[in-house]
Amino acid sequence: LQIKAATNNFATDNNIGEGGFGPVYKGLLADGTAIAVKQLSSKSKQGNREFINEIGMISALQHPNLVKLYGCCIEGNQLLLIYEYLENNSLARALFEHRLKLDWPTRRRICLGIARGLAYLHGESRIKVVHRDIKATNVLLDKDLNSKISDFGLAKLDEEENTHISTRVAGTIGYMAPEYAMRGHLTEKADVYSFGIVALEIVSGRSNVTKEDMFYLLDWALVLKEQGKLMELVDTNPGSNFDKEQVMVMINVALLCANASPTIRPSMSSVLRMLECGVDVLDLVSDSSVSDIDETKAEAMRKYYQFCVENTASTTQSTSSIYGPPPGSSTAGVDLHPFSVDSDRLLE
Repeated sequence: LQIKAATNNFATDNNIGEGGFGPVYKGLLADGTAIAVKQLSSKSKQGNREFINEIGMISALQHPNLVKLYGCCIEGNQLLLIYEYLENNSLARALFEHRLKLDWPTRRRICLGIARGLAYLHGESRIKVVHRDIKATNVLLDKDLNSKISDFGLAKLDEEENTHISTRVAGTIGYMAPEYAMRGHLTEKADVYSFGIVALEIVSGRSNVTKEDMFYLLDWALVLKEQGKLMELVDTNPGSNFDKEQVMVMINVALLCANASPTIRPSMSSVLRMLECGVDVLDLVSDSSVSDIDETKAEAMRKYYQFCVENTASTTQSTSSIYGPPPGSSTAGVDLHPFSVDSDRLLE
């Protein structure tokens, strides 16, 4: 009843997004606290799984760069997750829909916040967690544009004795590490890869994958690196007043994180140190990032993406950030089962 009252009985005017399994509403508690209420259907197997996983994971995690889960409840066929409300929605909306003008210091701070949150998940929290779906849609921004990682519906415990080989791959095309997307091999280095892609998006203001022209930001960045023109990657919308040295550090750290080989990718704690200290990472981003072996892996990944795109007849369920995309639009997070991919959801 309290949640119904807070959302004005889930009024359309309070709908702030559409998740993969139901709508998300803004609410206002009696004490004036703003909340975001995510609805999941109990009739959906994936919805139930996400509900349980989200409660189990995020209730044990507390960090300034993770979205707070206030509570949960079950009402009829509806599973409700109640989160803190973040005024500036998702990083994806800010970057790709130009909802906000993000200057360079803000972009750097957002990137550092994501890195801090992941470093906490991987090594500083009581439980070690692999998020599995790091992307701009799942990074939310508060009123001060501080970044917070959201959506732990796909997260997995990182257990030392676990072989990390999964027959059920879940995530978002364009952000999944090659070894995980193609072989189901999951470690925290999969999150590092995803972070590298998001960092490139923050620098460039462009999405890694666009449906219109099958453009891959990572491919473009590697070409520019080979040509010695990495500064062409930088988004000019915030203006020319940015620290070139800091930008180059972020780009090179991002490329190191997005290396096709998981053994070359640094830990998130190392990434955080590199970004904070502004160390010279040019030597670390060696030719191995575009070596013959890595290029073979990259080509295999591109073919895998293309296969997913061409299989439009099959369907799959999807997840999204707490707020999800705007009402009526599709989501990008998916459970990837062999030969069963919905390309519209993968690439939008």
